[in-house]
Amino acid sequence: MRGTSVMQVMASDADDPTYGSSARVVYSVLEGEQHFTVDSKTGVIRTAVADLDRETQDRYEVVIRATDMAGQLGGLSGSTTVTIVVTDVNDNPPRFPQKMYQFSILETAPVGTAIGRVKAEDSDVGENTDMTYQVKDEEGVEMFKVTTDSNTQEAVITVQKPLDYESKKVHTVVVEALNKFVDPRFVDLGTFRDQTIVRVSVLDVDEPPEFRPPSNLMEVQEDAHVGSVVGVVTALDPDTANHPVRYAIDRSTDVERIFDIDANTGAIVTGKVLDRETAGWHNITVLAMEADNHSQVSRASLRIRILDVNDNPPELATPYEAAVCEDAKPGQLIQTISVVDRDEPQSGHRFYFTLAPEATNNHHFSLLDIKDNTAAVHTQRMGFNRQEQDVYLLPILVVDSGPPALSSTGTLTIRICGCDSNGAIQSCNSTAYVVSATLSPGALIALLVCVLILVVLVLLILTLKRHHKSHLTSDDDEDMRDNVIKYNDEGGGEQDTEAYDMSALRSLYDFSEIKGGDGGGGPGEGAPGGNPASELRALPQWVQSPDLDFSVFRDYICRKVEQADEDLSVPPYDSFQTYAFEGSDSPVPSLSSINTWSSSSEQDFSYLGGWGPRFRQLAALYAGRRDEEDTEES
Repeated sequence: MRGTSVMQVMASDADDPTYGSSARVVYSVLEGEQHFTVDSKTGVIRTAVADLDRETQDRYEVVIRATDMAGQLGGLSGSTTVTIVVTDVNDNPPRFPQKMYQFSILETAPVGTAIGRVKAEDSDVGENTDMTYQVKDEEGVEMFKVTTDSNTQEAVITVQKPLDYESKKVHTVVVEALNKFVDPRFVDLGTFRDQTIVRVSVLDVDEPPEFRPPSNLMEVQEDAHVGSVVGVVTALDPDTANHPVRYAIDRSTDVERIFDIDANTGAIVTGKVLDRETAGWHNITVLAMEADNHSQVSRASLRIRILDVNDNPPELATPYEAAVCEDAKPGQLIQTISVVDRDEPQSGHRFYFTLAPEATNNHHFSLLDIKDNTAAVHTQRMGFNRQEQDVYLLPILVVDSGPPALSSTGTLTIRICGCDSNGAIQSCNSTAYVVSATLSPGALIALLVCVLILVVLVLLILTLKRHHKSHLTSDDDEDMRDNVIKYNDEGGGEQDTEAYDMSALRSLYDFSEIKGGDGGGGPGEGAPGGNPASELRALPQWVQSPDLDFSVFRDYICRKVEQADEDLSVPPYDSFQTYAFEGSDSPVPSLSSINTWSSSSEQDFSYLGGWGPRFRQLAALYAGRRDEEDTEES
């Protein structure tokens, strides 16, 4: 307002204030006098107009002059520039730059999707520009939501409910903006708010079928025949084209194919016989898809409840067995009977007990129906004799309440036992109340398996032994190693002439047959035959006969090698066998004296004397033998 104090300026003068008016200062405005004034004496700067508009000009520079001598002629002056900044107040309401905005969005956009942003402008600055937005019309409030972005002061419009192109193609929303902080001094200037219209166009999208109504519970009796209709599901194409719909069951939720569905009508039928006692509930998923576009699929979970039918008769809860003393009195309680029924009627179970028709002539025991789904068995006679009969079988008939009423007969086994004076059971028959010492079926099977394994092992060992024995017998027939005889004594060397009978060495082979066969001496000599005895005692050099046949030995060796290669059961052992024959064409003549073809006259053993003392005895033996032969010939 006019005259509002802004600030005060002060000027100082170095002259003596007590001397006239030399130090008396007055103030005046040189520039900016149209907006501000200054008090000439105090230097207080005030506004000269009713109001300043920051939005028009927010900064003023005012020049103030100070003059001494009280402003009289001849006084000295100085000036200064005062900068005045106009601060903001919330005196401007928000204003939308447009009166209508248009946006578009797909009808399948999920809830919370942002449609667009609008912003109202405010000439103020700082917190005076803070504002909030809201939806004013009822339709917009239901379908859309407006929030304020605190950083940009924009209104963000989002989807609040699912859109449907087929229901409404265009939505009109009224959005209002208002200042968050209002200065009460400027309320009379008008309302600090503004409104705009937002037009939202919904775009059509090919959508999958929709189930109508969305009921997910069906019921069927468990005695329904295969093919009975359980219920019908309905789905429609929400698009304008309204394509036909086809139905199917997700088989991952119905692996056993208990239910089927008509692809055209959506009727669900039973595919197998139902049994509530096996499965009382079934959860399946039904698929609905466009006939010409199977990618447009929607799913619906369906729960099917199997309603109970009285198709199971009641049965005794356990195979009851009871014991009664021989001296029991009439009316004594023996056993309380209860039953079980797999059915679950809605009104609850109600069972009736009576003795079976085959027990109508029973005079030993009685049955009392207690009316609470249990029954009691009592004795009906005085005392029992277990020598006459130690076990009684009491048939009991149990009937349920239906409908239809079903029944079954169970047997109560009653054993007569001997008791002491206090009624404690001492002994019953040979099998009653005695823990059996026999093994369980599993233990018996394990024991039999062990015995069978032992028998198989014994038979296997015997078979292997017999096979090994027969193999050894066949090998012993041709094993030449059995003909080798070992002697563990050692001779005295060359000088020991008493240990051996040399005549035995000279008579190993009968050379008379060989010599008689060819009719002469050694090869290449036509001398007449000599004394066979002298020839056997001689030690001539052996020469191989070209007529000898070694094929027998060669065949024998090959046969033994073949048997060793083919028989895998023979253990690998080292074998060294010596055979008394020599191959043909040996460049070294034989040193053996056995089987010689030459006469003793061809040999001169005098050279043995030059072999040293170790062969002296050998030379003496051969030299002496030659002298004897010469004497006999002469």
